[in-house]
Amino acid sequence: MSTRRGRGRSRYGRYTGGDPLAPPVDLGEALAAIGEDVMAGTSPQRAMQEFLRRGGNELRGLDDLAGQVAQRRRDLLARHSLGGTLDEVRELLDQAVLAERKQLARDLDDDARFAEMRIVNLPSSTAAAVSELGDYPWRSSEARESYEQIKDLLGREALDQRFAGMKQALEGATEQDRARVGEMMTDLNELLEKRRLGEDTPEDFAEFMDKHGDSVPGDPQDLDELLDALAERAAAARRMLNSMTPEQRAELAELSQQAFGSPELAQALDRLDDNLQALRPGQDWGGSESFEGEQGLGLGDGTGVLQDLAQLDELSDQLSQQYSGAQMDDVDLDALARQLGDQAAVDARTLAELERALRESGYLDRGADGALRLSPAAMRQLGKSLLRDIAERLSGRTGQRDLRRAGAAGELDGSTRPWEFGDTEPWNVTRTVTNAVQRVAAEGGDARSGLRLSMEDVEVDRTEARTQAAVALLVDTSFSMAMEGRWVAMKRTALALHQLVTSRFRGDDLQLIAFGRHARTTRIEELTALEAQYEQGTNLHHALQLAHRFFRKHPNAQPVLLVVTDGEPTAHLDRSGGAEFAYPPHPVTLALTVRALDDVGRLGAQTTIFRLGDDYGLARLVDQLARRVDGRVVAPDLDDLGAAVVGSYLDARDSGAAGRGLRDPGGGRAD
Repeated sequence: MSTRRGRGRSRYGRYTGGDPLAPPVDLGEALAAIGEDVMAGTSPQRAMQEFLRRGGNELRGLDDLAGQVAQRRRDLLARHSLGGTLDEVRELLDQAVLAERKQLARDLDDDARFAEMRIVNLPSSTAAAVSELGDYPWRSSEARESYEQIKDLLGREALDQRFAGMKQALEGATEQDRARVGEMMTDLNELLEKRRLGEDTPEDFAEFMDKHGDSVPGDPQDLDELLDALAERAAAARRMLNSMTPEQRAELAELSQQAFGSPELAQALDRLDDNLQALRPGQDWGGSESFEGEQGLGLGDGTGVLQDLAQLDELSDQLSQQYSGAQMDDVDLDALARQLGDQAAVDARTLAELERALRESGYLDRGADGALRLSPAAMRQLGKSLLRDIAERLSGRTGQRDLRRAGAAGELDGSTRPWEFGDTEPWNVTRTVTNAVQRVAAEGGDARSGLRLSMEDVEVDRTEARTQAAVALLVDTSFSMAMEGRWVAMKRTALALHQLVTSRFRGDDLQLIAFGRHARTTRIEELTALEAQYEQGTNLHHALQLAHRFFRKHPNAQPVLLVVTDGEPTAHLDRSGGAEFAYPPHPVTLALTVRALDDVGRLGAQTTIFRLGDDYGLARLVDQLARRVDGRVVAPDLDDLGAAVVGSYLDARDSGAAGRGLRDPGGGRAD
């Protein structure tokens, strides 16, 4: 069988459908979905494939298209049967016999009685009866015409099997037309036999096309293209015969000798099939299908349906994207439009453009190991999206900070940024007007004749808060976080806080600390790609030591400690630096954890512990820990974790805030 994906390619031609004014592909939706999957432990490559498979809010994915392909295949098999030509021949034969018997009943001579006996005793087999009547002297002109139609039909159907459209093209053909077809078959076989011997030349093909170009399918540019088209059609014809019952095959083989009234056409077609199979052995010459419908197919139409089925199988393979090196550009858009309509091709083209844009946008890059990963640009874009979601959550809550503000006591930092909805910073007139002039010039206009501002031109002054903060975000990465479905929410929270600090509070320092059996500082790229590991231990002791070291490095900054956890401390560092684990928590573990927290508290850290889950022991313990350092505990819903952490950070760094323990910034409950 030929390798479908080896031939897969997108053929872009004239515009065939879709909205020409539609906006370009939306990378934001795709990137958000891919980022979610990556943070859940899926590779970026796999996450991109999954998005293409599922599709977006207004974009059908590969699964939908593949489902349509499968349904069309089932419909073709359920609707059709393969006895169409045999049924048509039987009908014409019955017409001829009936008309002849009527004529013989009117004739009273002895020859008429002999002929009548011959007609009455015809074989029951359609093919045998047609063969038996090959030399019969018809008395009825109507009967003779019906019989001649049988020979004409068989010839046109046989040719239509190999050359699509021949059945209609040769309808009403003269003897001269048939002779021209016979000459074409002879020349074609001679050309193919030259190819088998390696003796053909481009001039041979050009000469053949000059002479017979109007009789071959498509518009082949060389002999290989002609061979591909003929072999695909001939292989489908062979699969159609293989799909028939043995009785149907035997009847057709016998009837083929009567095509155009002689066996010459059948012999030429057999010679053609032999040449094509030798030159294109990779085609599927041995397959078959199970047709279950009642709508009979002629030989040519049946071969076309078998070609459709093969094309649908090829599309199914392309849409599956399961083979090595698969890309959306492999999908044959012309074939998809032919089988499912123009809109399906538009959807597939949009998916291909989306895949290409993701690869070319810089959101995905390859590491030293060759694997795709989310780039820093992608991390920033995901962080912005998460911040927008958090802003929406916070904006509806009384007393919450607007994330678009750079701080209560903002001061200009000398830079600008594009205006975003909700911004309150002053416009930078110079940059705004400059952008407008450049845009008008790029669009071919003349700024001297008047300038009209667009919102895309507007830039605002950046501001920074005067108060500097050193923020340590401690996130629990023990196995229970993944097992209880809190893994992605934790990563989303860290990414949102990282984006806020690095884009709006660049004077602040953020340290991410992940703690399981051991604790370690980590970059946001490492944390978002971190896979869950089955490792027992929640070493808050070690994490607090790393936070204390971080705060000591920033003596002039306001220390802010944020802890996200779902379990009691069950591990601590021993004198050698190894981790000691015990559950229930060992008194030594608890004592060392409290001592490390006290060390952080003595530095004046504003502490918030975010408790996930409803474990009573954990609730009692973290409440006691928070009271030791005049901190607070927040128990947010999982969906509100990001808003809780970001809101707490904003409040903690806002100098002069009072009564901060009375309000839960994340919408959960404060204990």
